[in-house]
Amino acid sequence: MLRGALMQQCGKWQATSRRSSAKMQLIAILLCLFAAGANADADKSIDVAVSISDHEISVDVGCYVRVSAQLAWSVMTDFDHATRFISKLEKSVVLSRAGDILVLWQKGSMGFGPLSIPIETVAEIRLTPFEKIQSHLLRGNMKKNEAVTRLIPDAAGTRIVYHLESIPDAWIPPLIGRALVEYETRARFDELLDEMLRRKDLADAKR
Repeated sequence: MLRGALMQQCGKWQATSRRSSAKMQLIAILLCLFAAGANADADKSIDVAVSISDHEISVDVGCYVRVSAQLAWSVMTDFDHATRFISKLEKSVVLSRAGDILVLWQKGSMGFGPLSIPIETVAEIRLTPFEKIQSHLLRGNMKKNEAVTRLIPDAAGTRIVYHLESIPDAWIPPLIGRALVEYETRARFDELLDEMLRRKDLADAKR
């Protein structure tokens, strides 16, 4: 309910911004990012740190979910069905696979409204089952996109640690770039955790 109210208000801000100056557009976008980020924080414990130096973006994420490492892994490596639970991912296709190394094509976007940026990548994915996922950019509309995800299990669940170093082709306005990347990262991990918990609930219901 809270999320719906915030996003409805965000829509009003955006509509207002389209009828006003560029400065008002910027203010509206910042307010939308702040509201959505605050709402995500209320529902999930996802720590996101973003830094931007020149054109390079560094992202670190730490989150905890009460599912096994095997279940968390099954969601994070379900590339064939990722578009079903990651809202801004349009295409996700495994082009080739050789053991624990695969080539993955993905197409999607980040941002919204005047700050919507298309993203298309082909990446080499190296899998260390239930422990680590490494992604190396082969081609696409990014100059650099290197990521490592680690899964650290304990008796109650799994801690997920993620690090990304990226240089996008598209220019990201420096004033709101950090807030935009933080919002998009948090939103994607929020969807991943939701899918993990959904699958856990389904498995529990069958017992």
